[in-house]
Amino acid sequence: MVKLCVLCNENRAMIKRPKTGQQICQQCFFYVFETEIHNTIIDNNLFKRGERVAIGASGGKDSTVLAHVLKTLNERYDYGCELFLLSVDEGITGYRDDSLETVKRNQQQYELPLKIVSYADLYGWSMDEIVQEVGRKNNCTFCGVFRRQALDRGAVMLGVDHIVTGHNADDIAETILMNIFRGDVARLGRCTEIFTQGESMIRRSKPFKYTYEKEIVMYAYFKKLDYFSTECIYSPNAYRGHARTFLKDLESIRPSAIIDIIHSGEAFEIKSDIKMPTQKTCERCGYMSSNTICKACMMLEGLNKGLPQLGIGRETTRTRRQLSDATNNEETEQQRTTRKTVQHFSKIERDTTIAPIKPRDPSLVNTPPPRVPTHILDDSTKSEKKDLSW
Repeated sequence: MVKLCVLCNENRAMIKRPKTGQQICQQCFFYVFETEIHNTIIDNNLFKRGERVAIGASGGKDSTVLAHVLKTLNERYDYGCELFLLSVDEGITGYRDDSLETVKRNQQQYELPLKIVSYADLYGWSMDEIVQEVGRKNNCTFCGVFRRQALDRGAVMLGVDHIVTGHNADDIAETILMNIFRGDVARLGRCTEIFTQGESMIRRSKPFKYTYEKEIVMYAYFKKLDYFSTECIYSPNAYRGHARTFLKDLESIRPSAIIDIIHSGEAFEIKSDIKMPTQKTCERCGYMSSNTICKACMMLEGLNKGLPQLGIGRETTRTRRQLSDATNNEETEQQRTTRKTVQHFSKIERDTTIAPIKPRDPSLVNTPPPRVPTHILDDSTKSEKKDLSW
């Protein structure tokens, strides 16, 4: 017997929503998916009329769907925002170079200006070079710190007021679990905020905060969006992967576990007598930091000295003290010219001429096929093993 959509009661149900369990048709799914994101934007006053907004674009499903939905909602509900695409080229051969081709195609498909900033230009190191120096154990720490600052630097070049990222409900729940496992009280208190506070100079927000990853994949699949579906070649050893595996096991037992974890994080409160880090400004690059030297400058110094582990673990405090002393002391002209440093934020100039970036010939790019959502309806899959590969 054909099951009808529980919302319109007219069309055949094609999708079972992971979040609610409702069996709905394709058109109703598009409507509720976009409307929920619109309600998140309105309820939290994410945008202001006339605001310049940069969409963090990696070419993956989250950022591609985010760009498509924001452009659609901006036109449908007249947010009055000027949208841009902002990408970071970490310098990962066989991954980022191919995924950026997807971003370049999205630039043409959505008719949005695109700005690409690279680790090599900003820091003098590509991610491939960092991995050769560091190894695969702590490379994600370097990438995360550098990317966070690279987005802000790109935002200053674009002259935008706001950055939106494609972090979804699964990502936020994983971050909460990671901070609990590590006992990181400072980050645990703010990782559930829809606005990123204390880690960025530019206002950031996460419109997908309550959106399940599976629904994002479904939306991209049924809308036939152009996105890059391969994971980073350096991510298998990342600490986040363990939190993701644990979360997917929980979700297979209780689908609402993701939202439940987020609500638990939102209810988290820190006692007033707990000492929290105070916001400072990095003495070298002018970026926000809880110390005199920011994490990016500290890691960059370790790379330049051939001691990449200086900025990680037990050596962190001593290294910051040494770098601060070196900054305050007079340097010779030779030391000043040979030391690789990032440009000070106050000296970043706005890029007023953003020319379209043409993608390469698709036949020369490794573009894997999009992920096909499995178990969309559970008519005949109740006895089969749950799909935990998302």
